[in-house]
Amino acid sequence: MDDTAFFERALALAGDALGRAYPKPTVGAVVVAGGDVVGEGATEAGGRHGERVALDAAAERARGGTLYVTMEPCAHHGTTPPCVDAVLEAGIARVVAGQLDPNPKVEGGGLEKLRAAGVDVELAEGEEAFRARQQLEEWRTWVTLGRPFVTYKVAVTLDGRVRVPGERWVTGEASRRLVHVLRAASDAVAVGMGTVRWDDPRLDARDVPTPRGQPRRLAFGRGPLPEGSELELRSGPLREELEALAADGVQSLLLEGGPTLAAAFLEQDLVDKLLVFVAPKLSGDGPGMLAGLPGKVDLTRFEARSIGEDVLIQGYVHEP
Repeated sequence: MDDTAFFERALALAGDALGRAYPKPTVGAVVVAGGDVVGEGATEAGGRHGERVALDAAAERARGGTLYVTMEPCAHHGTTPPCVDAVLEAGIARVVAGQLDPNPKVEGGGLEKLRAAGVDVELAEGEEAFRARQQLEEWRTWVTLGRPFVTYKVAVTLDGRVRVPGERWVTGEASRRLVHVLRAASDAVAVGMGTVRWDDPRLDARDVPTPRGQPRRLAFGRGPLPEGSELELRSGPLREELEALAADGVQSLLLEGGPTLAAAFLEQDLVDKLLVFVAPKLSGDGPGMLAGLPGKVDLTRFEARSIGEDVLIQGYVHEP
């Protein structure tokens, strides 16, 4: 196996444990010595960071080996001692990290301290680096911008309409189930008051696992909410509301609002990722996915995949 394969394993470990350490970031780590994996692990819930899990598993076999880790070892003392200290104590000779720690509130420089101590350090590049950042895209946005990572989700027909006359749903059952999975993985789900008045949505995650409980369910805009609504009204300026949500621990927001709210978020540069579910049908009538967007928005990392009978198109406004 080569560097790529060992780093892929670290990414897989982090991916399998994603969210387990929430609200902390989940990091995957692999210790290799003599060409063999001698220790591996991912950040524990309320416990050890991924590096320490892997180093503890490797024990003395780690000496002179290589540590592959999806984010640089921490150099600060938080709920656990600095992982940099554990790396040095274990006698690791080389560290390959997927990304630097972006958190401005803590002392970074883990790789710098390791390099200064004589450890050979490398920072991943290209696709591997992107995938490492992508795993932590919500946490990265939360700690660097002080707002949640915002994903705009919308279902449209092939002619770009968000409604189909005479039908309740635009997309198929597989797409609708995935939306519930997305809700369960989000800290908050939101629509605008126009959608509330039109559809009175519940916005909860149904018939899927919800290990962190239900997301907060929000309505942006002017009230009042319908009688008996369980949504939380947010009537202030969008950026201020997002900052307030972030201060309350909300790292991710799934925006399911209508065309007007979506355009307002995009106009204020508050959308990070788009998920567009495209159904194999033509509507011929009804509103489009955006209303009043004043200018173009360029997307990167554009990709598409089949979800049942539909196609899911994904793109980033802001890459992690």
